[in-house]
Amino acid sequence: MERAGVVDRKGYGDEGEEVAVRFLEARGYRVRARNFSCRYGELDVVAEHGDTVCFVEVRMRSTAVWGDPSHTVSFAKQRKVVKAALHYLLAHRLRDRMIRFDVISVVGRGEHATVEHLPGAFDAGM
Repeated sequence: MERAGVVDRKGYGDEGEEVAVRFLEARGYRVRARNFSCRYGELDVVAEHGDTVCFVEVRMRSTAVWGDPSHTVSFAKQRKVVKAALHYLLAHRLRDRMIRFDVISVVGRGEHATVEHLPGAFDAGM
């Protein structure tokens, strides 16, 4: 989403999340929430796969020139995702469920986008 050389980051991020959701649903995941926000941070996608609740961080780039977008999930970002995920689990009474932290990287746009799913990309060890 560009307007006169200005990138609409929110629209661009939403596009990446939509690609990620379609990718997950095509593989049997059930999406529980998108853009869940709390005081600890935001969760891009919360999905279930079998008995596991997956917290998915989505990263998108228009090209791979600058590297794999999944490498941009810093340790600080991981901590925020974990804290927000714990809040989500408590708020939705899912404390007894198995959990996993995934990253989906989307490179490109539209039909030419390449999607890479990294299940268990990081853990809750803080």
